[in-house]
Amino acid sequence: MGGASVWPYKSTSRNRGLVLLALGVVKVATAEQLRQLVLPGTADVQTVRNVCKDLRSVGLVESVGRTSFVSSSGRPVWRDLWNLTPAGLASAATELGRPVKEMGGTARDAAKAGAPHALAVTDTIDAFRQAPPQPTKPIARRTAPAPPRELPTRPPGLGHLRGWETEVPLPVSGTFTTPARGSLRADAVLTAPEAGVPVLFVEVDNHTEPDAVVARKIESYRRFFQRTTKDQRDRPVPFWQTLWDPSDREGHPPLALVFAKDDVSPESRMNRMKKIRDLSTACWQGSWHSGSVYDDTAKDGYRDYTGTIPVLATTLAQLRLHGPHGPVWWRYGHPGWETLQDALDNPEDLRGYRHREEQRRTEHAAQREREHQEHEEAKSRRKAAAWPCPTCHRQVFPDDDSETRPSGSECTICTSIRKREQQEAEARAAEETAAREEAKKNGLFGFLR
Repeated sequence: MGGASVWPYKSTSRNRGLVLLALGVVKVATAEQLRQLVLPGTADVQTVRNVCKDLRSVGLVESVGRTSFVSSSGRPVWRDLWNLTPAGLASAATELGRPVKEMGGTARDAAKAGAPHALAVTDTIDAFRQAPPQPTKPIARRTAPAPPRELPTRPPGLGHLRGWETEVPLPVSGTFTTPARGSLRADAVLTAPEAGVPVLFVEVDNHTEPDAVVARKIESYRRFFQRTTKDQRDRPVPFWQTLWDPSDREGHPPLALVFAKDDVSPESRMNRMKKIRDLSTACWQGSWHSGSVYDDTAKDGYRDYTGTIPVLATTLAQLRLHGPHGPVWWRYGHPGWETLQDALDNPEDLRGYRHREEQRRTEHAAQREREHQEHEEAKSRRKAAAWPCPTCHRQVFPDDDSETRPSGSECTICTSIRKREQQEAEARAAEETAAREEAKKNGLFGFLR
């Protein structure tokens, strides 16, 4: 590395390789950020500063800018910014296993200007990765050994540093290496197939641009995703798939919006999130299709996400505290904060609708089966409660003709016959009584009246 046999600041080859790797990805960073990215287990930041100084001694990195922040005591604290030289960019390309032409620039101009946005992107990548601190080899001491350090714990992270790229061109025309004017550059892109996460595009927001400008960026992403090219069989395929693998989810790749500004109120940050959501609705909402086959009362349907972008919003503070797998994501169109996997899911899509329809079909069939079973059980109970009619021996049921009949009574037919015979007998008896009365009135001397 630079042909030096002696490194004045006594850095190790491993640590120099890790710092070059990190700067190859993020382009510009403070020593504190580099420590978090690749050497979080070191006792202090001086180890990383020594690495940077050794790399500077051989012309691979330089420090041409500074950044500052206000400490808890209210005083400004200054930090040196480290970036690659052209020779360092070539060395970092070797560490990353990428062609130099795909490495982008050295970020020298950004470092001179303080690189506030680039530093926020670096912090965002660190908050995604959450590199677990690993204990370093203790230095041999002649005095009593130092007590073991208690390493800080971090939530589970996502992806490896080699899976990250920054300032990635997204050409609306032209190529990735020579994009046409007006093309967008993604702040960062993560590929982590080992974690089951599709390619993820990341935009870091420092509240320096109007809401409408950020919303137009989302529209530019959609234009890039909509661009097509021809495959080997002359079939149209999305242009972005020539560089990244597709996922099995409906719609375009997801876009993560990370709101990195800390010194704003939660209300102000949420209002900004909502305004950007409302201004970009056409990019992420999809079209609604209603209907349900098995339940006329169900107001259900599905949303077609073809041609839309899953937009996931979060804050850098949440991402640092809970990690990328925590409930830190608000997907535009979803009701609240979710984990990454839940935010990437489309419960309202056709797949989810078909699942709910299948549940309704199953419930409908189960209801019919329950009703049939209840009917059969009622028939069995009714049959078991029947008895033979003492007159005609037909089966008699307790609820014949919707009337409760006492056990052992006649059937309805015999009861009707007996009732009719009784009525006829009563009618004949009444006629006979009336005839006798008339005969008494019209007897032998009836003509004298």
